[in-house]
Amino acid sequence: MIIDGGALTAEIPPLTVPQLVRQNASRYVDRTAIVDAPTGRSYSYSELDRLIGRFAAGLAALGFRPREVLLLFTPNQPEWLIAALGAMSAGGVVSGANSHYGAAELEHQMREVAARFVLTTPALLGVVQEAVSKLSCVTILLTGDAPGTVSFASLIASTAPEPAVSADIDARASVPFSSGTSGLPKGVILTHRSLIANLLQYRQVRESPDEFVWLAYLPLFHIYGFTFSIYGLAFGGTLVTLPRFEPQTFLAAIERHRVTHLSVVPPVVQFLAMHPLVDSYDISSLLQIGCGAAPLGGDLERRACERLKCPVEQGFGMTESSAVITAPYPGRARTGSCGQLLPGTSARIVDPVTQTDVERGVAGELWFRGPQAFKGYLNNPETTARTITPEGWVCTGDVGYFDDDGYLFITDRLKELIKVKGFQVAPAELEALLLTHPAVLDAAVIGRSDARSGEVPVAFVVAREPIDAAGLKDWVARRVIDYKHLHAVIFCESIPKSAAGKILRRLLRAQDAERATA
Repeated sequence: MIIDGGALTAEIPPLTVPQLVRQNASRYVDRTAIVDAPTGRSYSYSELDRLIGRFAAGLAALGFRPREVLLLFTPNQPEWLIAALGAMSAGGVVSGANSHYGAAELEHQMREVAARFVLTTPALLGVVQEAVSKLSCVTILLTGDAPGTVSFASLIASTAPEPAVSADIDARASVPFSSGTSGLPKGVILTHRSLIANLLQYRQVRESPDEFVWLAYLPLFHIYGFTFSIYGLAFGGTLVTLPRFEPQTFLAAIERHRVTHLSVVPPVVQFLAMHPLVDSYDISSLLQIGCGAAPLGGDLERRACERLKCPVEQGFGMTESSAVITAPYPGRARTGSCGQLLPGTSARIVDPVTQTDVERGVAGELWFRGPQAFKGYLNNPETTARTITPEGWVCTGDVGYFDDDGYLFITDRLKELIKVKGFQVAPAELEALLLTHPAVLDAAVIGRSDARSGEVPVAFVVAREPIDAAGLKDWVARRVIDYKHLHAVIFCESIPKSAAGKILRRLLRAQDAERATA
C-alpha cells in the first residue's frame, strides 16, 4: 500500500545550500533580497552575495573550521540569514536556538552541538554570557559592540580571503532542534542534499512568480521559517524579516512591502479570518497563504479564504523532512486536507500495533521516504533506529489517512507531545520540573485542545503540602519558555499508572474532558 508522489523532475545539483543561493544571486543582482521590516534596512542580491562571502572569511579568520557549528541566538533579522549562509559557505553547520530560551535551555543546545561560536544581539547578551560561563572556549559574535565579543560588523569588514571548501552536498548543513517522537529536544541532522531536495520538490509543485515577496516572521530557528526563507532566497524572492508576530506590525509589514506570500500557523489564520484589526490595513497584495505546523480546521480555512480573497491552503511536514512532505497542488487543493505527496516522496499508513499497511481511508501512523529525509538524531542512535526503519522509512508518529485521490488528512498523533502554536512541548520535561518543587509529590502533564493555540499544557498534581494552582503555574513559568507555560493545574489524589509505571494519559484526558463538560 505504498503511495507515491510521482517523480522529481529536477536533478539535485552538486551544490551546497549557500552555493545555490549565491549562484542564483548572479541572476537577480539588483533585485532586493532582504528587507528588515522594523528598520527598513535592505540588501540587494549582489550585496547579499558579498556579505555572505565576507562573513565566511571573517569567521574562518577567527578559527572557525569546516564541520564546526555556529549557533544562532537572535530574533529574525537579516544578520541571521547572512550568518547562517556565511557559516555554511565556510564549510560549517548552523543550529538555530529559540531566542526566548533561558540560559539553561541555551546551554543544553550548545553542549549538544558542541558550539564554539554563537551569534546573538545586545538584548540577549546576558543570557548568552550566563550560558557560556559554564562552557569553555566559546566566542560570542554580536550584532552590536560589547567587551568580550566580536562584532558582526568587524566580520563582514574582513579583508581575509574567503575559505575554499569542498562542495560536499552530503555534509551536515543544519541541526535544528525538535522534540521528535520521544520527548526532550534533540538535534535533527539535515544535509545540504536533503534541504536542496526539499526546495526543488516544493518548487515543482508550487513554482512561485518571477518576483514574490514573503514575510519572514516565522522563527528562523524553526524548520518551517528556515526552509521557506532559503526557498525565497534561492529562487529570487524578497524576504521581509519581522522579529515576531505582533498584530499591528504584522499587518503593517504586509501593507507597506506588498507581501504576496505568507506561510503561517493556525492561530494566525484565525487572526486573519476573524480579527477586526485586519480591515484597517490594505493586504490585497496577498496571492497565497500556506498553513502548517499544526492541523487547520476546514471551516476556519474557508472563512479566511473568503475574507482575504486569496487561497488559504495547508500542507504537512516536520523537522525530520527538511520541512515539507505534502502540499496542495495549484488548483487541486481540498479543504481540510494537507495536500498530496511532494514529487520524489513515498508514504505508507501503518497500523501502529501490527506494523502492517492499512487500506486507504483507514487511519494509522504515517511513514514517509524521500530525498528530504533527515539523517538521524544528533548523539542519539537509539532514537534514530526507532524512527528510521532499515528500509529508510521515517516513522512520523502522526496519525492520519490518505483518501482515494491521494490527499492526506492528519487526525491525531501517536506521540504524547503537546503542540502549542506549532511548537512541541514534551510532557516529560514539565513533569520532571514539577517534581523538583518541594510541594509536589507526583505529577502528569497532558495536552488540552485550545481554539487559539491548538493545544495547551495542563498539569495533574498530587501535592505533598498545601500550594495554590496560581503559585505553581507562576513557579513553572519562571523556569521555562512561554509556550511551555501551564494553562491549568488540577490537584488530584493520585496519578493513574500502568503496572509498568507508565502514566495512563488517556485516563487523565478523559477526566479533563469530564471536568470541562461538568
